[in-house]
Amino acid sequence: QVQLVESGGGLVQPGGSLRLSCAASGFTFSSYAIRWYRQAPGKERELVASVTSAGGTTTYADSVKGRFTISRDNAKNSVYLQMNSLKPEDTAVYYCNVELVGLMNKRNYWGQGTQVTVSS
Repeated sequence: QVQLVESGGGLVQPGGSLRLSCAASGFTFSSYAIRWYRQAPGKERELVASVTSAGGTTTYADSVKGRFTISRDNAKNSVYLQMNSLKPEDTAVYYCNVELVGLMNKRNYWGQGTQVTVSS
């Protein structure tokens, strides 16, 4: 069974840093791109960052460019999101996501999320 488990969230002051982790299992991790999303109360889910299967290419939302870094360790079936210079607007539940492709369909899998709160 596919499983994604996020960790590393917490309460941090503006300007601080957090490192989120996503541990994956139940699929061939090294074959798939992984994405980080976030969702704040009352707002749409936002794609924050993505990384290709081998980790060679990354993308970021404009709102986090220069502050966040996505990476992965395929030997550990894990993906990370290093978040620096955090702002109150970064407060959200952060989710990792994978889209698995089958013969006739695509299916997205999500973790339970980890809360990030940026506040003084």
